[in-house]
Amino acid sequence: MKKLAIICLLLLVALMSACSSEESSVSGDSENQKEEKDKDQEKEKEESQENKNKQEEKTGKTEKDKEKEEEEEEVASTAPAITEPKYKINQKNWSVQPLNESINEKVVLLTIDDAPDKYAVEMANTLKELDAGAIFFVNGHFLDTPEEKKKLKKIHDMGFMIGNHTYSHPFLPDISQEEQKEEILQLNNTVEEIIGEKPLFFRAPNGANTDYTKRLAHEEGMILMNWSYGYDYFEPYMDAKKLTEAMVTGKAPEIDITYSLLKPGANLLMHDREWTAKALKNIVLGLRDQGYEIVDPHAIKTK
Repeated sequence: MKKLAIICLLLLVALMSACSSEESSVSGDSENQKEEKDKDQEKEKEESQENKNKQEEKTGKTEKDKEKEEEEEEVASTAPAITEPKYKINQKNWSVQPLNESINEKVVLLTIDDAPDKYAVEMANTLKELDAGAIFFVNGHFLDTPEEKKKLKKIHDMGFMIGNHTYSHPFLPDISQEEQKEEILQLNNTVEEIIGEKPLFFRAPNGANTDYTKRLAHEEGMILMNWSYGYDYFEPYMDAKKLTEAMVTGKAPEIDITYSLLKPGANLLMHDREWTAKALKNIVLGLRDQGYEIVDPHAIKTK
């Protein structure tokens, strides 16, 4: 009996040892399989990267190049298509005139000076939502920092035209010809560095051109432009509601303009100002309610 118990105990020990060995073997197999799987994944990753590198070598394009192309395509999709000229700027009264009788004459042109100060991007967003074009006339002293330059590029990339309003907004008749030249050319160069093209329109501060600036603008391939009317720089109209009424009717009785200056082809002057930004949407809607189309500046003849 005692001998039988010893035999049973030996058999139990042998059985446990066998189980332990089997578990160890299974565990070892599992670890080996995991290592093999990790190696396979690493190999696949290396092959994928190698194929990617070969593709980049073949096309000459890196991942960054592709990202840049995608950004450029996105910008291109927001920019307006090339438009055949339909209008010209009348150099006597600054109105927008159709090039032939078949083109709608009941249009107005929106222009915004002193950009991009504080509200230009907001105004551009408003106009974009309304599908209304405009020319943003910029000053160089609003383009001194990287943030300001980004504002200008954003406005341009949204499809709006950029005009030259001189570098530091001086009264041109009071400065020398050399200073006038610097004011205009320096800004042209700055704008070109930021958006890749020079302005096609020139507006003198206060509308005060000289014979020299007229010649220089022509030599630089820019169209001279003043305006038909604008009221947001008069104190009584530094209020969104009053400004909307004045711009939509063309009348400004608080500065003795009791007759309407709103006519087909009117060239409307506005500024980068808080009250103008607030009024802009209602100005556009009010003009459209009267049957006026907001002319696309890209449709204005510049050559």
